[in-house]
Parts: sequence; C-alpha cells; structure tokens
Amino acid sequence: MQKLISYPLSILFFILFGLALLFFHPIQWLCLNLLGYDAHRRSVAILNWFLMRCTNVLGTRYRFRNRHKIPTNRPLIIVSNHQSMYDIPPIVWHMRKYHPKFVSKKELGKGIPSVSYNLRHGGSVLIDRKDGKQAIMEIGKLGSYIEKHNRSAVIFPEGTRSRDGNPKSFRPTGLKMLLKKSPSSLIVPITINNSWKMLRFGKFPMGLGAFITHDVHEPIENKGNIDELIAKLEAVISAGVKLDS
Repeated sequence: MQKLISYPLSILFFILFGLALLFFHPIQWLCLNLLGYDAHRRSVAILNWFLMRCTNVLGTRYRFRNRHKIPTNRPLIIVSNHQSMYDIPPIVWHMRKYHPKFVSKKELGKGIPSVSYNLRHGGSVLIDRKDGKQAIMEIGKLGSYIEKHNRSAVIFPEGTRSRDGNPKSFRPTGLKMLLKKSPSSLIVPITINNSWKMLRFGKFPMGLGAFITHDVHEPIENKGNIDELIAKLEAVISAGVKLDS
C-alpha cells in the first residue's frame, strides 16, 4: 500500500526537487561571480534547506543532534557512514558555519543543476573511483585547502552507500590522506540513520515516512597512530547505526 501511495507523491517530490535545483542554479552563479565566495556559500546552504523541505512531501522528517561545541577557527574533517544522497543536505545546512566541502565522485560534476556547479566551484573535489592515483591527489588537495582556510572536509570512507543501512567497512586510503594533509584538523564523526529508507523501492517511487537522523559524536584530535585513529572512528560511527529505528 505504501508503495502505491508513493507514486503520486514521488512525482510531486521530483517536480519540487527539480524546480529547487533549477531556481538556485543561476542564483549560485550570480552570488559567486558578483558577490564572492561567502555569498555563494550561503546560497548553497539555503538551497539544501529547501531540498530538505521538498522531501517533507514524502513524510520525511529530520533530526540533527550535536551536543558538542565545535570550534570555527580550525579545520574539520567530518567522517560519516553513507546511506543515500539525502545524507548530504542536513550536513550542508546544519554544519554551514564550518564551510563543508565534499569528496564526491566525478559523475556528479556535470549534468545536475546547482549540485554540479557547486561541486565544481565551491571547493569540493571530484574523484575518479577507477583511478586511485587521481583520487588520492584530489583528496590531498582538499586536505591542504581546509588546512589553509580553516574549512571542513566531508568524507564517506565506506566508498559507496549502504543500501540497507548496514555499515560497510571503511576504505581508509582517502581518509588517511586528509588526516596527513590537514594535521591541525579536528575530526568530527557523524552517524546517519534511515536515509537508505528513502530509496527502499529503488530510485522510483520514493520511500515514505523516513525519519533521518544525524548524530554528531564527540570530536577527536588528529593525533597518534593513524590506523588506530581510523579504527576508533569506524567503531564510533558504526556503533551508532540502528537498523530497527
């Protein structure tokens, strides 16, 4: 029954979602080219707020819980599990004062209004998952960028999204590069739950009534043995996944 109801709601959702992307594409261009970086950053944050509101048509709810005082005067490396593209708007919106930049696959760098433009011009990096050398070089550039400008890098070390919520093992190479290139960074682990339920039926129709949660764990200093540090991050993030929530 839910799948049947989802068909008309999904059509409405995709119309609204597409209109939001089309509307903000020229706004991003104008902000970046006429007003500069900060105006562009703000336009991207507002876009992602609207994208979350579009999903409310599907009965989607959000909770972003951060009980920690995270400084704005040093770089951050935000590390999270990955369940769907709907993981991203809450991070962009709720972490907006930390200037989040993403490690994204190169396919997202063209053809998607607003999204592709921001990935190409907003400080994120696009990696070729079939070319390990290129990927590591780009991630290294992002690490150096956030170290210099006190911004934040967002990375999903699982590599690909979990289709059923079960956390995948970390692929640590890219994260290691970020940690090395931004030695003064503070690491912020985040556990995401229930985003995968948006795609429980595949790309169409959309899943209804998902309660997507983002839980920010206690930040960790970028110090000590790097392998032990990554193992600790993976354990903290994975422990927060709740498959029955």
